[in-house]
Amino acid sequence: MEFKTGRILKEVSSQSCLTERDKHLVGLAVTLTRGCDACTIRRFKEALDSGITKNELADLTDIVALTNAGVVIRTAILSLEEDDSKTECKDDICSIH
Repeated sequence: MEFKTGRILKEVSSQSCLTERDKHLVGLAVTLTRGCDACTIRRFKEALDSGITKNELADLTDIVALTNAGVVIRTAILSLEEDDSKTECKDDICSIH
């Protein structure tokens, strides 16, 4: 099975009304959230090379971290209030067993 994600991403990206700057910032938000060091290093370099400042990248990092912290807090609060006998993970992606 051949994955066509890269080709599809390039097609969608080329037709997007987002600026290259917007695309750099969105891409960085994704790689920071996913925790991929290699992609984040590459994207930080590309962003800097495109003219985005270190200050702007620091602000982006703060916003991503705060947004993710908010999701963690919301998930914890809702999970503590939820009856776990009704909840089942469908894909085991987050399982440590």
